[in-house]
Amino acid sequence: MTAKTSFDLELAQDLAQFYHDPLGFVLYAYDWDNDSTLQIVELPEPYNLIYSSKYGPDKWACDFLSDLGDQVKQRGFNGVRAVDAIRMATASGHGIGKSAITAWLVDWIMSTRPHAKGIVTANTSPQLETKTWAEIAKWTKRCITAHWFVVTTGKGAMKMYHKDHPESWQCVAQTCKEENSESFAGLHAASSTPFYIFDEASAIPEAIWEVAEGGLTDGEPMFFAFGNPTRNSGSFHRCFHAMRHRWTCRQIDSREVAITNKSQIAQWVEDYGVDSDFVKIRVRGMFPSVSARQFISVEDVDAAISRHLKPGSQDYAPIILTCDPAWSGDDELIIAMRQGLHFKVLNTIQKNDNDIQVANILARLEDQYQADAVFVDGGYGTGIVSAGTTLGRDWQIVWFSSKPDEPGCLNKRASMWLAMRDWLKAGGTLDPKDKVLYADLIGPETVPRLDGKIQLESKEDMKRRGLPSPNRADALALSFAYPVSKKRLFATSNARSTQYDPLADQSLKTSNSVLNAIQREYDPLQFSR
Repeated sequence: MTAKTSFDLELAQDLAQFYHDPLGFVLYAYDWDNDSTLQIVELPEPYNLIYSSKYGPDKWACDFLSDLGDQVKQRGFNGVRAVDAIRMATASGHGIGKSAITAWLVDWIMSTRPHAKGIVTANTSPQLETKTWAEIAKWTKRCITAHWFVVTTGKGAMKMYHKDHPESWQCVAQTCKEENSESFAGLHAASSTPFYIFDEASAIPEAIWEVAEGGLTDGEPMFFAFGNPTRNSGSFHRCFHAMRHRWTCRQIDSREVAITNKSQIAQWVEDYGVDSDFVKIRVRGMFPSVSARQFISVEDVDAAISRHLKPGSQDYAPIILTCDPAWSGDDELIIAMRQGLHFKVLNTIQKNDNDIQVANILARLEDQYQADAVFVDGGYGTGIVSAGTTLGRDWQIVWFSSKPDEPGCLNKRASMWLAMRDWLKAGGTLDPKDKVLYADLIGPETVPRLDGKIQLESKEDMKRRGLPSPNRADALALSFAYPVSKKRLFATSNARSTQYDPLADQSLKTSNSVLNAIQREYDPLQFSR
């Protein structure tokens, strides 16, 4: 046995103890004691006592790696029976060392798990080549197992593989172009660890996320996502919200990380404000109140679900029913009602082509609520309105693509959504339990236009981003299609004064445009239906 072979056997035996201890591996595999370039952060308690080391990763990274090790132990992969995937998402401000921990994860998995296979990607090709993969190459060169692997760099040639098993023991860098999604398909490492690492994960296309998720069925799968939380939609956002039960999530504030540029951070906080979206994203690791192109802010929707109206406070306003038919097979048909500042979904039906059946349901609800108007989306609702006509109903078709009410909007859809946004700001209330409506409202983004008009992205574009058609939000928007007057006045004994201020009970501020709209709804003489 040669000295080299003997050393590698001893090294492999040492590394076996770090199979479920990634932090221990990081402290063992890199020369923290003698390499001054690594001696930036003193290892925090209790890790300095556990590992008897002076220098090491920042506290957040120690916590991350320690948690990861615990999850590996809990799953107890035996090399045969597949275990549940480990999914870890980290949203953070700038400068916390995300690229470094990406490299440590790659070296730990590749060094402790024979025949592991991984894919690393980032939001852009330059980010992947010059930052993410460059960091992996740098740390692997410093790793105690560097001589086991070949690491290639350069556009189109970013790969790390074991010298003796180049096909079955490898990690590759893949660009995240949507048309390249199939290259993220199953890694086929049933007896080892297939893994994915997404850097700047907010901007990675939904198609890539979907294919990667499908590759987590074999062996001991792992999925790591890192990035600044720039968008309030998409898979990275869902890791922290709708899919939080599947992911271990962290939000790291750059101010609490030892290696960050505190002077620059202080300037940002001073210039933009600690509660600004800029600081939330770039410093605090929080999702913004409103993304760069997001039309309705999280802040406005959060305010709406936290409000409560006094009983009877909206009796002054007409009752408007809306029907937004299902757009495709996986959408819902929505029937909803708005009265003044109150909105609720009355009925949801999976895509149903029986217009007569839907018309009968809508007619019953119109009678039950004594509605003053019924608006139906014309895109898929003409048959419903036609069936309603045979029932003696006078329902109005609304064409989302028709001429807008506001000159600053591209079409009717944009003007209705603008009115809905103003309504939310004016004091509109929503059901706090309706998570679908919440997501629908904050989902759509605007399309930049040279003429400055408001244009919302199409439902097809939303689908490409992995978002469903916002049917519930469209049902609310429909209620602002046209002015509506109240058909029935209150009896004198129950009547409110015509001077009644509908917002006084709410102690809410509103814009003049929304207040005027509410007053128009109250005055039965000003507008005819």
